Amino acid sequence: VMSDEFNVPNRTFADGHDPMWTALDKSDDDYSASGGGSLHFYNSSTVSTTPDGMLTIRSLIEKTSWNHYDHVEQEWTETTKHFKSGMIQSWNKFCFTGGIVEVDVILPGEPDIGGLWPAVWMLGNLGRATYEASTNNLWPWSYDECDRKKQEAQAISACNSRNHFGLNPFQGRGATEIDVIELMGGDSGGKPLPATDPPISLPYVDMTLQVAPGVPDNRPQSGSQPVRSIDHTHSGYATSLAQTWYDNLTVAGNTSLNPFFYGTYLGETKKNEPVTRNKNQAFQADAVGALKQLVPEHFKTPHTFRVEWQPGRGGRLDWFTKSYRKVDENGTVYHIEGDGKGQDWEHSLSIPDFALDAVMGSKIPEEPSYLIFNVAISSTWAFPYSLPDWCPKCYDCNDPKCTCSFNPGFCNMMKTGKVAMKIDSVRVYQSKDDSAHVGKPHTLGCD
Repeated sequence: VMSDEFNVPNRTFADGHDPMWTALDKSDDDYSASGGGSLHFYNSSTVSTTPDGMLTIRSLIEKTSWNHYDHVEQEWTETTKHFKSGMIQSWNKFCFTGGIVEVDVILPGEPDIGGLWPAVWMLGNLGRATYEASTNNLWPWSYDECDRKKQEAQAISACNSRNHFGLNPFQGRGATEIDVIELMGGDSGGKPLPATDPPISLPYVDMTLQVAPGVPDNRPQSGSQPVRSIDHTHSGYATSLAQTWYDNLTVAGNTSLNPFFYGTYLGETKKNEPVTRNKNQAFQADAVGALKQLVPEHFKTPHTFRVEWQPGRGGRLDWFTKSYRKVDENGTVYHIEGDGKGQDWEHSLSIPDFALDAVMGSKIPEEPSYLIFNVAISSTWAFPYSLPDWCPKCYDCNDPKCTCSFNPGFCNMMKTGKVAMKIDSVRVYQSKDDSAHVGKPHTLGCD
């Protein structure tokens, strides 16, 4: 139903330039209840197509300064960011509900240097990515039940007799998010990361469904897999409690359930945030997903990632990657991604709707959604976890004092001017036969 092969060179994507895509010209202010970390300014000039048939999103060291109006302090302040990057989205132009998305992508930067946050993802058209007011208390709700305790936290609630203009009464909706891939780069010294099964090391990609409402209590702890059984002492007293999380998630190949990120708590906002939430509007969102092992070849040649989305109640989400299998002299099969020889689709992750319904009553998204490609640079993603006390915590690659705030090699990599994510093609397929798949029918359109 849609394909863009990006074979026409020198396309530009500033607002109004392209019938399918829009590249942003704005700051990415990703403030949250726990603080924000975006270091880049999105500039449409970083997004173009090249003579070799690639959509290219470049990330550069370049200062952008502008006057920002602080609505809290009611004053203008000069704001500066030292990196420029790109986000392109099909918001309000091309949207779809259900189907197959396939993207051929070359990941940016070097596999062993953390600091870039490239992503290929989908967001429900009710919210526009990076426009915080459009997603506040809408992201990432996928819930159509009337629960008075959750009503204030979900802006478009099934409890509301009157929703916003053009929306149905008593229907819960949201700006749902499906992450095809998000890169976590870096170097773990070849050692597997804790709590990954099978063992996963850096770099990897996240494959994730972000969903609300989330599990409010007894959640898994970051850095460990969910506790599924209760241990007892010899006297019969419990030493641990089984944690509440989603069952019936399946992974395959070099893919582990993600033990590092289980979701975001969107609490009562601080005064410097661009949106407001009171304590009754605070809520937990869950991240249900997996880590997929990468190899250096993912940063050199195109590799295909696929999501099959069967929307709504009774539906499912399935992630696939190209797989190459190697058998050693003992007959052991190894799954090696990224050597360019893979022919078979590997079923990396599966999330059935009943797994969501059983825990919180949420469901596989059924919102008309649009596509987003971007490369962010954030101090909260693939940057050093902790800095020495003497480090000034600044993020300007042209200031020697800031070197300690970056991963080794990051600034030198950025100074080459060659850091870019490249998309060879994106294709969306849908079924005309509703009986051929579970979930709701596949549809086109942004409403």
